[in-house]
Amino acid sequence: MTANAQNRAAVVVAVDLSDIRKSWGWFLALGIVQIIVGTLAVGFVFSSTLASVVILGVLLLIAAGAQMALAMLARDWDGFYLFLLLGFLYGVAGFLTLQYPLLAAEGLTLMLAALLLVVGLFRIAVALLGHFPSWGWVLFNGVVTLLLGLAIWQQWPASGLWVVGMLVGIELIVNGVTWSVLAVGVRTGLSRLTGRGGNDECESGPVA
Repeated sequence: MTANAQNRAAVVVAVDLSDIRKSWGWFLALGIVQIIVGTLAVGFVFSSTLASVVILGVLLLIAAGAQMALAMLARDWDGFYLFLLLGFLYGVAGFLTLQYPLLAAEGLTLMLAALLLVVGLFRIAVALLGHFPSWGWVLFNGVVTLLLGLAIWQQWPASGLWVVGMLVGIELIVNGVTWSVLAVGVRTGLSRLTGRGGNDECESGPVA
């Protein structure tokens, strides 16, 4: 790649990053808020579990309303009754979730434990049968996933009181750190890029 082509690419990237940089503060604020909320969720796992289940129930009711509305708008369609049935099931699931949040949390935890067990066994089988490059890491990942599923299953139903809230809190913390690092990286990366681009332009002359 020639010097002019490199300078042009640097200018294009700098312009794109400049647009993102204008909102880097919002990204950082979003990351910090998520870290704080995630930390509170981990610190109060029972409350965060109930809150997560209640939000899920509300979302199910909203989905039920949207599904039924869509079914009514497409009454002449062959899938009318299927859409109506799905909306009804969403509504029942949302109502039961809000009516019995603890039982819903226990049910979600049990399904999560079963999922982790299946995924862990699948990864172990793929690693042992495949012997592809870095298969040992896949085997390790599968063993950890399997053990996590077993731990949650063995502590069930007591684990239903904290697993959902713990996972939501961890997800919020990780996502918040990601957004914060991205915001700082965009800000510092643009400064370096524009500084380097300016030096190249002074040395090579203006871009044609």
